[in-house]
Amino acid sequence: MKAKDFDEKFDDNKQDIIDDLDLSTIKRPNQKQQRINVDFPSWVIDSLDREAGRIGVTRQSIIKLWLVERLEERAANRCKLV
Repeated sequence: MKAKDFDEKFDDNKQDIIDDLDLSTIKRPNQKQQRINVDFPSWVIDSLDREAGRIGVTRQSIIKLWLVERLEERAANRCKLV
């Protein structure tokens, strides 16, 4: 399909374009995984495990969730200052 035809189909909003896309090569920007090691005192690990168990997720998930929440909060606060 030519780009012009695709653009017209997209702009029409009456036709579904999903079948015209190759989703096998799709990548989300800034989502590449990178492994790191972090050492915590045992009381922190115990607290993380309790909280993770309370909400039914893994220790790794609670760490990721809390870090992302904190980073988003800081980014939002920086935007307010500007």
